[in-house]
Amino acid sequence: MKEVDYLIVGCGLAGVSFCEELRAHDKSFVVFDDQSQQSSIVAAGLYNPVILKRFTEVWKAKEQLEMAWDFCEDLENLLGVKLDYKLPVYRRFTSVEEQNDWFNASDNPALEAFLSPKVIKNENPAIDAPFGFGEVHDTGRIDTSTLLNHYKLFLRTINSYSNETFDYSLLSMQEKSLSYKNLNAKFIVFAEGYGMVKNPFFEYLPLNVVKGEVLTIKAPDLKMDFILKSSVFVVPENDDCYSVGATYNWEDKTHEITEEAKNELLEKFENIIHCDYELVNQMAGIRPTVKDRRPLVGTHSKHKNMAILNGLGTRGVMIGPYVAKQLFLHLLKGQPLDAEIDIKRFQI
Repeated sequence: MKEVDYLIVGCGLAGVSFCEELRAHDKSFVVFDDQSQQSSIVAAGLYNPVILKRFTEVWKAKEQLEMAWDFCEDLENLLGVKLDYKLPVYRRFTSVEEQNDWFNASDNPALEAFLSPKVIKNENPAIDAPFGFGEVHDTGRIDTSTLLNHYKLFLRTINSYSNETFDYSLLSMQEKSLSYKNLNAKFIVFAEGYGMVKNPFFEYLPLNVVKGEVLTIKAPDLKMDFILKSSVFVVPENDDCYSVGATYNWEDKTHEITEEAKNELLEKFENIIHCDYELVNQMAGIRPTVKDRRPLVGTHSKHKNMAILNGLGTRGVMIGPYVAKQLFLHLLKGQPLDAEIDIKRFQI
């Protein structure tokens, strides 16, 4: 039997965040990943401290941003790839009233560090924005696809990756240890995303799932060096390509791309962008969300060495490192979890 400190089920943003917390503390682990969940892969990877629809600060934005930047810098050094693209977010205004709403929001003490009080005039002929933009600071894009692909290759090099579906029936739990096939461990952490709905230990938790679809557009004449937020996000990538998304479908639980989503995104894109483009790709994924917009973090009511790290929603690149550290300190030292993320809030 092989002895390790942790088993981790799932290798999306939540799983990678926890792996990095373990590596920082010299803990051994094995990750099980059947690559069935795609929400992290298709995510635009945006980090943005402001909810622009309601002009409110993202939960614990400052703490999360600082940890996310350090997390990505460490991964860039580890993997030898570029991951963090620091770009401002430009919120497109559709009226003078929206400009005034922006001015009011920028005076809010909780937001003034993130929102520029100036209206930026549109000088790009390919973008329809007669009322200009508002600029959000401390924003950017993490290349989540590159991150996950290279991280899994890294895990293979240290013999910590198993490309297989986890079989819950083979897990044997003891008070201070556990075993699975040929492995003995002290703790197990489930970071399965949407896969949690099949987990017999945590299936009672209220995980809401929403399907999102994203397009990749090639538009050589767009020449945009910022992230545009309007009815859709338009996010610069490489080689004159842009991500356009995303849709929200609460009924469809498949990973299949749809014509309906493509048409919806293209219609919104064409309403704000006026230049030739080519549709390069379309992807779909299922986002794990929670009704109170907080992650699912904590230990099983009977098995204190069994934990969950899930429900990161659309802001996984920001939230992941923050909640991973909270869970690690909780398991290792018994440090209390933030009540807002602790799954005890759903236990009867």
